[in-house]
Amino acid sequence: MAREDKAAAVAQLTEQFESSDAVVLTEYRGLSVAQLKNLRRALGEDATYAVAKNTLMKLAANKAGIDMLDEILTGPNALTFIKGDIATVAKGLKNFAKDNPLLVIKGGVMEGNFLDAKQVGALADLESREVYLAKLAGAMKGNLSKAAGLFAAPLQTAARAFGALQTAAEANPSLIAGAGEAPAAVATTEPETTDAAPAAEADEAAPAAE
Repeated sequence: MAREDKAAAVAQLTEQFESSDAVVLTEYRGLSVAQLKNLRRALGEDATYAVAKNTLMKLAANKAGIDMLDEILTGPNALTFIKGDIATVAKGLKNFAKDNPLLVIKGGVMEGNFLDAKQVGALADLESREVYLAKLAGAMKGNLSKAAGLFAAPLQTAARAFGALQTAAEANPSLIAGAGEAPAAVATTEPETTDAAPAAEADEAAPAAE
């Protein structure tokens, strides 16, 4: 491989390491081209299955700050770069390996942590993102309904209280300061009576309130 091609391949692999949510290393010794094509199809749109030389994988991984795969980079390897639903892709790998024993899951990396083969297999047993989000949405819906009830209760109580107060005030305007004839008193033409009128009304309202 020419130096330029090698540099381009390392750069591409490095970008995939850095942008992936998880990476799984597999050995594909003995798999045919047709089987590898079926594997890529089984992994879906959330994964990229990349075959490359171990030296290039190691260089790219190290550039991305990942060195825990060095010890298992032996034999013909391929990298599964996962961007999205990790559980679904891991399940696709596990099911394909079950039907095609020549595919060996060797380990992987997720969030900077090394995963051995068993841990990668455990990811396949997790619920898919769709199922998880559906359950989460159901739980949130229930909690939001409870929260809405808690918020609605005080508002309904307050509404009933204001309604009762309004009805009582219509029957007896003196229950609310400033109700009844207050607007007419403010409309007087003599400035001197503007301050006196409220005081007079207050004096008249006080006995009524008692």
